[in-house]
Amino acid sequence: MSNDTRRTALVTGASAGLGEEFARQLAARGHDLVLVARRQDRLEALAEELGGDHEGIRVEVIGADLSSPYAPDAIAARTAELGLDIDYLVNNAGSAGPDLLDHDWQQQAAFLQLMMTSVAHLCHLFAPGMCERGFGRILNVSSVAGRIARAGDMNYGPAKAYVIALSESLDLTLKPHGVRVSALCPGYTHTDFHATADMLDTKAATPGFLWYDADRVVREGLAAIERGRSVYCSGRLYRWVDPILQSVWTRPLARRAMGNR
Repeated sequence: MSNDTRRTALVTGASAGLGEEFARQLAARGHDLVLVARRQDRLEALAEELGGDHEGIRVEVIGADLSSPYAPDAIAARTAELGLDIDYLVNNAGSAGPDLLDHDWQQQAAFLQLMMTSVAHLCHLFAPGMCERGFGRILNVSSVAGRIARAGDMNYGPAKAYVIALSESLDLTLKPHGVRVSALCPGYTHTDFHATADMLDTKAATPGFLWYDADRVVREGLAAIERGRSVYCSGRLYRWVDPILQSVWTRPLARRAMGNR
């Protein structure tokens, strides 16, 4: 079956940022959509817009908070009720997270559920059906922050590192069944993430050449998974820097620099 065949994509964190851009680009390809996020009012507005712009596609919305351990099962149950087989799974939902040492464990557990456990859970729920049908794409949004440790980053980077490792192992396991898995690792990206995470000051202090637009990040991510790239850093600058960070020769120097605050 051709990859251009109309399929159904489930996108988490679809109410804004990269998730919204994934929804737009997948809709432009003619795929049906299941949009998932906490802010159902924004999902419904996006669904109405996309349905009007792309005649014939089906757009469903599911309000869910993936920091809850019950959310993935509820999402899977709802897609079954709707009679939808999920061909594309985009695990994009996420947040900056609390400081590991300064907040109560309940906040930590909710963050880890959102960033890691929900990703693994949704893969667990939807990958077997993809294997049975002989086609699937799972794109897990990670970050260049998951490629090297940094002083003070005890939650976000480590969580994204797990997503990278999970994606690589899943890709090796599922590829013989027609299912490809990729961890997309953006660097600084122009979305509302930094506004909602109260990081506008950080954004203002960061050089402009480090930033990429969301449409480019998403376009490169969708292309990378079709090329069989299990880990992909979007943006030419980050693709140039990443081998330096991973090299056995330069990684110790990079770690030392990251430890200087």
